[in-house]
Amino acid sequence: MTVVDFRTVSTSGLESSPVGPALAGLRANEARYFSTKYGHALTTHPADEVPQLVEYVARVLAERDVVIGSRPLEASSCEVDGIRWTHVFYESGLVVNVLWTLAEGGKRAVGFKLSDGMEVPEELDGKFTFARQRSTLAGTIRGSFFVVKGDHEPPATP
Repeated sequence: MTVVDFRTVSTSGLESSPVGPALAGLRANEARYFSTKYGHALTTHPADEVPQLVEYVARVLAERDVVIGSRPLEASSCEVDGIRWTHVFYESGLVVNVLWTLAEGGKRAVGFKLSDGMEVPEELDGKFTFARQRSTLAGTIRGSFFVVKGDHEPPATP
């Protein structure tokens, strides 16, 4: 397990990504968001140590017939303010997060974020529109999302 430091951005765990520094910036940007909004330190695990998180995200994406072709490098899961957040950081530079409000009828969505410098992955191209956002940590982030319709109870936080 690694606590993500958003003050000193590190590519540790993401070295095999062709956009490693940008992906590290995006990971740090996520960590800053959780620290600022929830007072929570984002932690990640090597993806092969938490296959249940990678499988969970894949199961939710299957709702829209999306299969990510890139290798997962890291995954994270946490619960803050009654919301379970699950992230998977992929070698291509893609980050997928599932927001799952634990209360019945709460907000449930999947977010996609593309690291600066990467192309829209083939499996997402034409299916989603990406908005741009500037970040001091991550450069230009392109993001999109969809609302989850099915019941995909998240796994326990590791």
